[in-house]
Amino acid sequence: MPDDATAGRPKPPLPKQQQEMPGYTSEMKPVPDHGEKTYKGSGRLAGKRAVITGGDSGIGRAVAIAYAREGADLLIAYLSEHEDAQDTRRLVEEAGRKAVLVAGDLQDAAHCRRVIDTAVAELGGIDILVNNAAHQATFKEIGDISDEEWELTFRVNIHSMFYLSKAAVAHMQPGSAIINTASINSDAPNPTLLAYATTKGAIHNFTAGLAQMLAEKGIRVNAVAPGPIWTPLIPSTMPPETVSKFGSNVPMKRPGQPAELATAYVMLADPLSSYVSGATIAVTGGRPFL
Repeated sequence: MPDDATAGRPKPPLPKQQQEMPGYTSEMKPVPDHGEKTYKGSGRLAGKRAVITGGDSGIGRAVAIAYAREGADLLIAYLSEHEDAQDTRRLVEEAGRKAVLVAGDLQDAAHCRRVIDTAVAELGGIDILVNNAAHQATFKEIGDISDEEWELTFRVNIHSMFYLSKAAVAHMQPGSAIINTASINSDAPNPTLLAYATTKGAIHNFTAGLAQMLAEKGIRVNAVAPGPIWTPLIPSTMPPETVSKFGSNVPMKRPGQPAELATAYVMLADPLSSYVSGATIAVTGGRPFL
């Protein structure tokens, strides 16, 4: 029988743990699998130039590894997790590809434009934009969500996506791709993640609308909707008791590892997926996404 690639994946109960936002990979127990030892490329993105937000860790790091091993040069935008970002750059460069790091807050429209301008200057253009950076926080009552928290979540999760996409499209040629990270919360919102889930619903509609708007330009727009994925976002935004049970509510009874999403992002960026636009690929451990 073939080897089960999921054998040995961590299952709940996970160690109870808590981090300060935004969270760091090295402090997680267990450390997530981003495909460092397993992802093997085949040239599907040879010569492409990609921007990945939130590319320092979690899903973004897994996508960065996969894209580099598929032949793409990268700009990795991140907030302030410099050690994680340097680790990701090392992995990209070990694959023989260029990695440009840009730190800063994507709430700021000017910074979003700076990210795209830097990609054009340093990579020579942009073929793929992965809008992956996100903010979330857990609240049991609507009264506990401050106005500032609500606005922060929207600025990071959806406003930045608009700013980055608008700036990138001006430099994209036919055949380019925009890939947005949505969530299972787009379809089945967790009430304790009210602000986050609301932005993820907006991302779902943003993706579908922008795909139609850009079709005549030959630019495809799609989304990936992850279920529970083991990233620094989890121990830095959820209480230890919730972290311990994380992923137990899906049919596979465990959280997904970032490496298990990478192929979805590669498929959506691959020029051979030229008729796929306006789609959302669910990676949810068996939980239905409607």
